[in-house]
Amino acid sequence: MSPVTADPNEASIPLGPGATTSPRFASGNAPDYGNVLACIRCGLCLSVCPTYATDGVEVQSPRGRVALIRAWQEGRLELTPNLRAHMYHCLDCRACQTVCPTGVRVGELVVATRAIAEGQRRPGLLEGALRGFALRWLLPHPDRLEAAMWPLRAYQRLGGQWLVRRSGLTRALPAPLAEMEGFLPRLPARPLRRSLAKVTPARGEKRYRVGFFLGCVMTLVLARASRATVDVLTANGCEVVTPEDQVCCGAPHAEEGELEDVRRLARRNIDVFERLGVDYVVADCAACGAQTKEYAHLLRDDPAYAERARAFSAKVRDVSEFLAEIPLRRPLGAVVRRVAYHHPCHLAHAQGVREAPARLLRQVPGLQLVPLAEADWCCGSAGIYNLSHVGRARLIRERKLANLVASGADTVVTGNPGCLLQLLAGVREKGLAVDVRHPMEVLALAYAGGAGEEVPPVAPALAKEVHGEAPY
Repeated sequence: MSPVTADPNEASIPLGPGATTSPRFASGNAPDYGNVLACIRCGLCLSVCPTYATDGVEVQSPRGRVALIRAWQEGRLELTPNLRAHMYHCLDCRACQTVCPTGVRVGELVVATRAIAEGQRRPGLLEGALRGFALRWLLPHPDRLEAAMWPLRAYQRLGGQWLVRRSGLTRALPAPLAEMEGFLPRLPARPLRRSLAKVTPARGEKRYRVGFFLGCVMTLVLARASRATVDVLTANGCEVVTPEDQVCCGAPHAEEGELEDVRRLARRNIDVFERLGVDYVVADCAACGAQTKEYAHLLRDDPAYAERARAFSAKVRDVSEFLAEIPLRRPLGAVVRRVAYHHPCHLAHAQGVREAPARLLRQVPGLQLVPLAEADWCCGSAGIYNLSHVGRARLIRERKLANLVASGADTVVTGNPGCLLQLLAGVREKGLAVDVRHPMEVLALAYAGGAGEEVPPVAPALAKEVHGEAPY
């Protein structure tokens, strides 16, 4: 009996158009079509995708989004409002990139598609005004950002927040506003940028001169954590330079598809830090670190900045990454806590820094690092995702909190402001007896208890803060 051969003209499965050598868009902002074609639809990404886990449908999976992007690039789909919305359903957590065997950069493809979508549409009057106000008038200007926080400080200090929360008024607010109020922790009395010296000298022998990339949320909301960062760096022989004229890293703009705005901010920050003559640029905000490391890619076609951007990005380190490299000075005092570590997506997946934070924490005497299930899953913050997709973000956070409770930890540690605020809000809402801290706060506390001749003690004000007497 002769073998049966398939007739290509009688295929039972419609395969659709094949690959094209001329994708619809091939500009500098367009998704990399070659990388789109690298998806083999193996399904490994399904096991780590939070939106697929919550929704259970293919279109909410990484390979589903790549399929949509390919169909659009090949002219089989139009970039409709519905397709654009699907790009914003993605958390851009990039967990799929960590497990992808063929190197599909799903997060980059999604962000690039958002950029094309934003360039092709005309937002409504209100949306356009809000985007212009937030992304162009407010975020690029530190002075304006600081001024915008004064009403919130007054709201807290005059008892408004206490009244709203005790009376249940938040239940009458629209969901995004209610969520926003719930995320608001106790604000510092003044922005850290205003109180931190431009140059903080090393304690003991100077080993490095580092530039400190002080993030917008860190200086305005989580100043205690960044103050601890500076203290830990100086305790490890670093002269820390914090330029007042640095600006937003551009992460919020990238998430909204405004890549030209990111490039403008990148050029400004490169100019600022080039003048400092630093060995490294250190960030304690995972989102800032990830975005500034991408400056080299974003400005690769800019003749005036391409080489300068490569040099700048090569110097950028997350603070945990940097400290794990040098390594830590001794002695460290005991910090008796059961600590679970939550991996920020921008650190674990976007930067590939996974082991350094745990390595640092294990060096602290008395600290027990306990396993956290799905530690590298997104917490649901994802920029403003917890405000734009309230329901799904809450489901993702609930899963994270359930794993946290199961770990038995009394402290959860993470190195990104979005994660810190998301977990703080969840812990407070659930009434959990769990402390939420930045890794540098734990290390600052260890140095405060283990000061000796080699490492002078931390400042009393910082010791008071890291011991928990000035809670978020």
